[in-house]
Amino acid sequence: MDINIEARLQKLEKLAYRLENLLPIPGTDLRFGVDAVLGLVPVVGDVVAVIPGAYIMVEAYDMGASRRLLIRMGLNLGVDVVIGLVPGIGDLFDVAWNANTRNVALLRRHLETQTAHAEWARAAVDVDPASVQDAEGAI
Repeated sequence: MDINIEARLQKLEKLAYRLENLLPIPGTDLRFGVDAVLGLVPVVGDVVAVIPGAYIMVEAYDMGASRRLLIRMGLNLGVDVVIGLVPGIGDLFDVAWNANTRNVALLRRHLETQTAHAEWARAAVDVDPASVQDAEGAI
């Protein structure tokens, strides 16, 4: 994978971590971050929390995410927003759903698969000309 793409992915992973996994909830395996805290402010907090999620999607588009992946990421973010608007339940859901973390993981998987396919294709095309001449001469 391109070094620039890897650096951008790591930046997005750090952002998602701060948004959703920054602090542990004592006595549980759950963590929460800025996103859950913003969700405590009715409506305005949930709308503000969409901005970093939208930024992640813009970066994904810029890094070459497929249309299908962007739709899936948008659905993750949409579910987070819609259920997050429900008082009480939405706040608990924010802690468990982690749309931004999901979206960055989807983007990483997509880009790694894309890179693996490109490397496979390059390996299939990269043929040593000397070995082709040897094979032709043997016939």
